[in-house]
Amino acid sequence: MRTRFTLLTLVALAVAGLPSAQSRSAAPKAAPAPRTADGHVDFSGMWSPDRNFIYDIHDTLEKGAELPLQPWAEKLARERMSKDDPEANCLPTGVPRQAPYPWRIVQTATHMFFLFEGNIHSYRQIFLDGRKHPDDPDPTWYGHSVARWDRDTLIVDSVGFNDKFWFDFAGHPHTEKLHVIERYRRPDFDHLEYETTVDDPGAYTKPFVMHGHSAYQPKDELMEYICNENNKDVSHIVGKDPRNKYSK
Repeated sequence: MRTRFTLLTLVALAVAGLPSAQSRSAAPKAAPAPRTADGHVDFSGMWSPDRNFIYDIHDTLEKGAELPLQPWAEKLARERMSKDDPEANCLPTGVPRQAPYPWRIVQTATHMFFLFEGNIHSYRQIFLDGRKHPDDPDPTWYGHSVARWDRDTLIVDSVGFNDKFWFDFAGHPHTEKLHVIERYRRPDFDHLEYETTVDDPGAYTKPFVMHGHSAYQPKDELMEYICNENNKDVSHIVGKDPRNKYSK
């Protein structure tokens, strides 16, 4: 009986010393997203790339969704070889593709800039000053981007793209009819979320939505990286990259 009492007492004391289920599950509360002087969310900072926006945009879709490719666009994607990817040959990624390197957002009251470490050390410019798209924009790699606020979400509307860049390393194409709408949120200090609607009636049968996220990189800075200075990758790229659907 004494032994039983001693064991029960020890168990009771041990249990009493354990944190409650509620305290065990309570994670440190994330710091809130910073805000600018006018009260808007401030997206400024260094951010990690999202690999799903690099290798195969199938991976950005909701589970079970498929890319609504027109037959000619799917045929072209399957035929393209990774060594011919413009991004692998030091040209800009275009929109909404990312490069596998950190990137920085710089936000002012009238403009937002995405500064890219990868490839040609380029930038993307987004207008926050209320202007409209030009009636007939010159086709460019990053297009013409204007933005507006919907509470804490920044909605970026982009048109005026050329048809030279690939959406990913898998070779998914687009046309100059491309229209991209991105919705950016910073739910807390350390996280960036974005939802990208791609509408290109020249290459796809209907619009589709891509989902991505990036993590804040407080210890990183942009490094100077000049892709075409010593680019040795292309000569070693053979066939289709194994990280995309069409290589299987």
